[in-house]
Amino acid sequence: MSKVNRAEAQQFIKNISGKTKFKISRKDHAIGISRQTYQNKLDGLRDQKIITNFTININPDIHPINLKYVMLEIKTNPKEPELVEKLLKIPQLRMLDGIFGDFSLFGLFIFKSPEEYYQILNSIDTLMAKSYFKKYQIIETIKVFKTNGISLKLGDHIRKIDDIDYKILNILRDGQGFRPISTYETKRIFTEQLNMDISQSTIYNRIKKLEQQDVILNYTVNFNPKKVGFKGKYILRVKPKDPSKYNDLALRLAINKNITDLFRIGEQYGLFAIVRVKKAEHYGNFIRDLYSSEEIEDTYTNFVLDELITYTNFVIF
Repeated sequence: MSKVNRAEAQQFIKNISGKTKFKISRKDHAIGISRQTYQNKLDGLRDQKIITNFTININPDIHPINLKYVMLEIKTNPKEPELVEKLLKIPQLRMLDGIFGDFSLFGLFIFKSPEEYYQILNSIDTLMAKSYFKKYQIIETIKVFKTNGISLKLGDHIRKIDDIDYKILNILRDGQGFRPISTYETKRIFTEQLNMDISQSTIYNRIKKLEQQDVILNYTVNFNPKKVGFKGKYILRVKPKDPSKYNDLALRLAINKNITDLFRIGEQYGLFAIVRVKKAEHYGNFIRDLYSSEEIEDTYTNFVLDELITYTNFVIF
């Protein structure tokens, strides 16, 4: 793949992603090309920095952990790049964007416990105390309706996981390279890095259970959105005409393919969405379509100028 073909790259990423772990022997047969051709295309996308590592998306509705999504908006000065550098070192930071508006940075954090959240919050407070403007706000989410293009089921059964399950999830999300990690490699990480003796069969069975319970939402790769044709990213807040209809409105918005992430937050504009479009003019059409439902009183938009954490893994439509 000497030159980026966006449509081909998009289709390739779709083929890699799925409910079960990617296996080249299965996928190459399904799309009618040889294993070597498939591997060459995969290598080409990596070499052009279109895709990086394999990863997973994790259901936030897991117990007793209950992943906590927290957003951070910061007003910063171009003369303090060290602020961004220090933020990027926080492992719980999953998204960091330069935005246009009252604030200049937007970050999304995912924490596994209240203790972890408050520990990092203290670090952020200390960091911001030394910043130029000292202006920032923290937005806590009440409910996650959609994450990385995947709508979440409401009222579903409780998903219970333990510490070993969570460590497996972390390895599958952050520990994979340019090919899917095997159970043997996962066992080696447990032994060498976590100092825990877990058998391969135990790891395999636990992963299958995590798949069946929809704790693992999907297997996919991190990719560069702009290089596959998604030129526009927007942060949207929505205020419904009837506050009692927040839940109903959220369920309808979650169906929209342009919305990759959707949260209920405890503010006047109580729905918070991340929107991806292939062209800037498509966002205007998107907003007009939202208001056509007559359920929305007002919206507020931030345009993302720069994705400081570039690679992501939302479902491509």
